[in-house]
Amino acid sequence: MNAIALKSFDPIIPTEKESVQAQQSSRVLARYLKAHGTEPVELAEPGHPDQRITLPAAALRLLVDILTQMAQGNAVTLIPVHAELTTQEAADLLNVSRPYLVQLLEAGKIPHRKVGTRRRVLFRDLMRYKSVEDEARLKALDALAEQGQKLDMGY
Repeated sequence: MNAIALKSFDPIIPTEKESVQAQQSSRVLARYLKAHGTEPVELAEPGHPDQRITLPAAALRLLVDILTQMAQGNAVTLIPVHAELTTQEAADLLNVSRPYLVQLLEAGKIPHRKVGTRRRVLFRDLMRYKSVEDEARLKALDALAEQGQKLDMGY
């Protein structure tokens, strides 16, 4: 799953200058990952070679994904997979209304729990539901396209 988001849901929209920098940086990091695979990268602060940090390859892959999105001018947020979301946050991620999301929860289509009178949805459960729904939509579109071809509808 390629969902990238911050728990605060406060997207940061990159400036044009940041987009250009992100594009350049993502290319350099992507080349490094291609050449070195799972090896971590060690960084030193300019002028302070004794102050180093080591970034794991997984963090580099995530950073390349973030930079690629920023290079395209997209806002980026991060959500840990174990994060619990409010119904409004979950609805926003699915791009549906909150009442519709509540219907999905009550129908048992997405696991959730109640904290007092409030419902909470795990991010990973929400993304699992989205993945299944997206797959079903693609199958339906494929079937429609196949039917259109059989009926010689011109597309």
